[in-house]
Amino acid sequence: MSSSAAVHTRDSLLLQLQTLKNQFEQRHLTDLFAQDAQRFEHFSVGLKSLAFDYSKQRIDAEVLAQLIHFAEAHDLSGWINTLFSTDTINYTEQRAAMHWALRLPEQGSTHPELAQQVQAQLQRMYQLVEKIHAGQCRGATGEVIQDVVNIGVGGSDLGPLMATQALSDFKHSSAKPLSVHFVSTMDGSQLSDLLHKLRPETTLFIISSKSFGTIDTLSNAQTVRLWLEKALGKQARVLQHHFVGVSTKPDKMTAWGIAPENQFLLWDWVGGRYSLWSCIGLPIALIIGVEGFKAFLAGAYAVDQHFQTAPFAQNIPVLMGLLGIWNNNFLDIQTHAVLPYDGRLKYFASYLQQLEMESNGKSIQRSGDAVELDTCPIVWGEVGPNAQHAFYQLLHQGTQAVSCDFIAPVKRYNANQFTYAESAEALVEQHHLALSNCLAQSRLLAFGNQALDQAELASLPAYKQYAGNQPSSTFLIQELNPYSLGMLIALYEHKVFVQSVIWNINPFDQWGVEKGKEIANQLLPILNGQQQDVSALDASTQGLLHILLGKSDG
Repeated sequence: MSSSAAVHTRDSLLLQLQTLKNQFEQRHLTDLFAQDAQRFEHFSVGLKSLAFDYSKQRIDAEVLAQLIHFAEAHDLSGWINTLFSTDTINYTEQRAAMHWALRLPEQGSTHPELAQQVQAQLQRMYQLVEKIHAGQCRGATGEVIQDVVNIGVGGSDLGPLMATQALSDFKHSSAKPLSVHFVSTMDGSQLSDLLHKLRPETTLFIISSKSFGTIDTLSNAQTVRLWLEKALGKQARVLQHHFVGVSTKPDKMTAWGIAPENQFLLWDWVGGRYSLWSCIGLPIALIIGVEGFKAFLAGAYAVDQHFQTAPFAQNIPVLMGLLGIWNNNFLDIQTHAVLPYDGRLKYFASYLQQLEMESNGKSIQRSGDAVELDTCPIVWGEVGPNAQHAFYQLLHQGTQAVSCDFIAPVKRYNANQFTYAESAEALVEQHHLALSNCLAQSRLLAFGNQALDQAELASLPAYKQYAGNQPSSTFLIQELNPYSLGMLIALYEHKVFVQSVIWNINPFDQWGVEKGKEIANQLLPILNGQQQDVSALDASTQGLLHILLGKSDG
């Protein structure tokens, strides 16, 4: 198909979707379910131990078919093939985006050289993990390492933090008690709270920074270096026994003082928010062990295969992406809530905020022109049972349209986890309580008053009634474990890519992040007293600097 013909096809499909939008503005989910007794079967997909129910989305078969045609007109299949290649798909930074290569199997890969590169670093990481678990990793004084602190920010923090919390039930048993901690904030508040609880002799620090130039991370690293040297002395063996680094820059790690044998390498083709599958995931491996980390990678790889081979109508990441397009660009729903009904997924929404908004928060197309459709919605969320007591009021009776993802495990507790079986039984009941609330909330959001007791409805005042028609999808996983979490994360990664194709944007750069850092570096000398002239700054920044420097007349 010629370029002009492709544009014409896309424009035609856009008009058809606009027409369907006009129809669906007046259609309610209650009616859609009434018209199709098998709606759940028609609008749900299973993949291994995961079920994806999107029957509560405001679509029908015609809308879904048109959305799939819309994806085909944007050559989504071709773009998927490009993603799973070594092409420079991240064109603004002149590099590939091959995070999928981080979970390639050791054998049978279509990219054996890539797989070999990745496995070489992972095997080195696995050796360190097993050494720490065996109590054979010792500090400068010969004491066994018992605390590991990950120092990173962005993808070097959010991914490992989220996954270690999510997989807390799968802690690997080590010879000595092992605790993993996370530090990311540049203001030092996390460090000041943490360091007085740790012993320098038994603490190992991981400095995770793709560029090894991020000021947030390096300032925290310098503080802990001074803390260690004050306690243990300023000597090379302190750095050798208490620091490891993960970066694309071995020369910078060496210059900082990290021994070559303690350096784990990344590649430029791994974006920070896609890097938890690499040695950035060292904290995850320390929590769940080598076999657990391999299962984590295998879950993601299974989704990679599904994404490349499943027809679009049964392809979960494609469906997730297209439903988001429908909600955002046609139903004018500009915000999306992620609501896991499992406390272990406490940081999942925060992780997805970076994954989605840093990737697709763009306004310029690959052509250099302004985008023609709104791009990424606001992504937010919280653990569902807590969120019910915080912002569900807005979801149910507010004036904002919000789409939602509900996530829950089918099974949670078992008697083997507890000394007393009675504890497990009580916790299973609590899990059922969470599940009942998960289903009830999505039901009320969808059907509103129709989910209420109809005999009582007529007597209810307006402030006790519900409009419903808020769309949602539900993910049920048999068990939240390394494999299923790997699947879930990869599903969202590929959803982001699908939407980037439709919006014709590059999801793998983040230039909006960089400029603020540069301006901060310009202001730092003023706050440090090294520069006096602020005349080039705006009046607001000048006024705030005067207050911060104690020069205000107020």
